[in-house]
Amino acid sequence: MTVCRDSSGRWFVSLLCEDTMATAPAGNAAVGLDAGITSLVTLSTGEKIANPKHERRDRARLARSQRELSRKAKGSANREKARRKVARIHARIADRRRDFLHKLTTRLVRENQTVVIEDLTVRNLLKNGRLARAITDAAWADLRTMLEYKCAWYGRELVVVDRWFPSSKLCGNCGTVAERLPLNVREWTCDCGAVHDRDVNAARNILAAGLAVSAWGDGVRPQRESSRKGRSSVKQETQRATAGITRLGG
Repeated sequence: MTVCRDSSGRWFVSLLCEDTMATAPAGNAAVGLDAGITSLVTLSTGEKIANPKHERRDRARLARSQRELSRKAKGSANREKARRKVARIHARIADRRRDFLHKLTTRLVRENQTVVIEDLTVRNLLKNGRLARAITDAAWADLRTMLEYKCAWYGRELVVVDRWFPSSKLCGNCGTVAERLPLNVREWTCDCGAVHDRDVNAARNILAAGLAVSAWGDGVRPQRESSRKGRSSVKQETQRATAGITRLGG
């Protein structure tokens, strides 16, 4: 048993015990996930999970409490009270975010035998000053961590698609890869006439790539054509799109 207190003054008791997780019944369902900011997760089924934006909802309250803290004299009792108030707001944000992610990941793992995600480099994405705060609030790294250990608990398979796979730019209908697709373009039309929702198309492509890897192993390289000239894609693009796809669990 471990007793601890966090920075907001809350006490916690942690009990360590041995237990065996009951493996959930095997199924055939599979789902691909495309992580985002407006929609926290878009599923290959077309469902979009809205981003609760917990930090943004409490941002004004947090800023006001931090200003009050900065005005208190260092070492005073009032400063300690103000510090705990700020810590409680941070704890509230973290608790709500963790609770939402736990419910979401548990649902995805229980409903699907195979879950396919992208290998996002969150550390590099945080270098974007405009999106860093929103990415941090989305907690993509925590989402992946929960999926990893819950898949292991319930006997599910988690497939991680390489970060260079062009999931958004790849047409799920004809297999062509768009030359450019800026982030502000949420819907695009391929030369074959197919109209794609950017996030749904990406989730479906992630699922298809993950299922191919699960069935045939690494090295699956689908033939694609450039959407500009109708010629074969650059060799480097093909290699980047399929290299490094890994499997976890099973």
